[in-house]
Amino acid sequence: MKVGELIELVDETIANLKIAIIANSNRTFESPYTSYEFTQRALELQEDLDDLMKVREGLSRLDPEDEAEEHFSKEELERFLKLLELLRNTDAHTY
Repeated sequence: MKVGELIELVDETIANLKIAIIANSNRTFESPYTSYEFTQRALELQEDLDDLMKVREGLSRLDPEDEAEEHFSKEELERFLKLLELLRNTDAHTY
């Protein structure tokens, strides 16, 4: 996998997280009984987003045509890709 492809996956995940944060933030005002849960979830997602933004910044320093395996171990890359998949599949409408 090329670093550029990895950056694209990170960008897609960042976009999905931003949507989920907005959805949770908007649902905060639905009911006083559930506002805490939605606020808490939005804060958790914001932390994930901040971490991904740092990763994105680090990846942008690398040559997009390099193989990601040159910079990361196979295990690191597999775990990171699994994390991205989980975050990317986060459905903002279910919150």
